[in-house]
Amino acid sequence: MGDVHSIKVVCAILEQHNRVLVTQRNQNMAQPLLWEFPGGKLEPDEEEEQALIREIKEELQLDILPVKRLTPVSYALGDKLLELIPYICHYKAGAIQLVEHKAYQWAERSRLRNYNWCPADLPVLEEYLQLTQLSL
Repeated sequence: MGDVHSIKVVCAILEQHNRVLVTQRNQNMAQPLLWEFPGGKLEPDEEEEQALIREIKEELQLDILPVKRLTPVSYALGDKLLELIPYICHYKAGAIQLVEHKAYQWAERSRLRNYNWCPADLPVLEEYLQLTQLSL
């Protein structure tokens, strides 16, 4: 067995007015119709924050500011190992236009557990909720 190919993926926990942006994968994507924190893969030699700013602009037409890196989550998807790197982000500008996703919602923190999440996003969600409960 050779090295398992690891793919770095960044995701944004985008906060605005005490709500968090969640996006629903479309029916043609892997893990169809599950909810996730939006983001995408790093390009070679790209900084995590730069990748996240680029991906959110490409997918949602929003300008964001990454402010705090949370604990990365490793998960296996087929024969690949993905590393999901979450950042709490602040909204800067833009109006959402869905390029890839089926739907989006600005969810209240208290309702975030009600969504049908991609498995890899669950540890991110739990860490985020613990952090925000501590800061209340």
